[in-house]
Amino acid sequence: MKRKFLTTAASIGTVAAIALTGCSSGGGQSADGTVTLQMVESLTNPARTDLIKGLLEEFEKENPKIKVNLVSPPTEQADQKIQQMLQSGKGVDVLEVRDITVGPFSNNGWLYDMTDDLSSWKGWDALTENAKSAAKTDDETLFVPYGFYGLSLFYRKDLLEQAGFDGPPHSWKDLLEQASAIQDPSKNVYGYAFRGGQNANSNVVAAIEAYTIDGLDVDNAFLMKDGSTIFAAPEAQEAVDDYFALFEKASPPSAVSWGYPEMVAGFTNGSTAFLLQDPEVIATVQDSQLKPDQWDTAPLLVGPTGKAAQPLAVAGWGVAENSQHKDAAVKLVQFLSSEGPATEFAQANSLVPIIASAAEDEFYSSGPWTSYVTMTENPDTYVNVRQPRGVSWWTEWIQKSDQDVQSVLLGNMTTSELLESWDAFWTEKYATEKG
Repeated sequence: MKRKFLTTAASIGTVAAIALTGCSSGGGQSADGTVTLQMVESLTNPARTDLIKGLLEEFEKENPKIKVNLVSPPTEQADQKIQQMLQSGKGVDVLEVRDITVGPFSNNGWLYDMTDDLSSWKGWDALTENAKSAAKTDDETLFVPYGFYGLSLFYRKDLLEQAGFDGPPHSWKDLLEQASAIQDPSKNVYGYAFRGGQNANSNVVAAIEAYTIDGLDVDNAFLMKDGSTIFAAPEAQEAVDDYFALFEKASPPSAVSWGYPEMVAGFTNGSTAFLLQDPEVIATVQDSQLKPDQWDTAPLLVGPTGKAAQPLAVAGWGVAENSQHKDAAVKLVQFLSSEGPATEFAQANSLVPIIASAAEDEFYSSGPWTSYVTMTENPDTYVNVRQPRGVSWWTEWIQKSDQDVQSVLLGNMTTSELLESWDAFWTEKYATEKG
């Protein structure tokens, strides 16, 4: 079930008054025919920017008549700046497109459909089926993914062995059993790195989707196939009860406010045995004091019917509709999405790769990455689904749902009240959209 998104220009937030100094249109074509493209990234960090610059140098060597100017705004301002540039109709040729921005960007006519350009591109066949699917939005190719963020279970092998378990949990109920058994506050050892702070809603939803998977609408994983929300499904109550039991029986009290940094620190310092997180954490754990034989990852936890819903978050590279150099811009997207550059970028940023052959690479076929290979090779068990992250009310949802999770943890809301509230929220939003 595909849904159009609202088309307000401010749909991903109020546009900041950010000057576009130095961000004029790519620079046109010089007397010798050289074209200068302007490329804007969103999820900026120094190491990532340096990597992209290195890839762009390779591209420029292969294409001496194309130069690329990389713009790297601070991450917290980047999407707003990109939106402002797109609104102005100048200053950007190639841009980073995320699953939370593709909806508003495309509905405002700011993204170029690359379908025809990519039809003869040999690199398309090298992509994974997930990458091909994610590239399509209502039969248009508005960006080519550079990788995926997908959940897996990080676990402390040493703590499991000490508790008498011979392997990691397979299901959410297994996790509750093992985490509860490991819990020993007197020794400052806890079972699970519970997410009670920012983005706490995400893991709650992951559990609900696993319990409702058999009736789930995979194209909109907040809905069932009959059009009702997952939060109204009978299975959702069991899911949230099991999930919040992890806080009551198997988590440190301070986890009521834990976000990403605290969760990862709890895992690496030995105070928690289990952590549900994206693959980017692999590099962080590898750089910690933990030894390789102390930890590993396992596939995403399954629900009562033996399946899990894997809500892959995705981002990639797209071309601005108002670019004056679309041919050169598409050529750059194709280069960045080709086997060598794409695999290098995915490995450096701990992303699930877009290149099918990457699964055979030793980087992914051994150690903590094997759980992602397992999930990729078993799509009937680990079902890839799409969450409606592009809707105009997504930010409102995150704020509301995080507050509700806090209310449950503090005893101010029951799990059934939480589900009723979430069901009402999404039902009303979709009814308004249809109206």
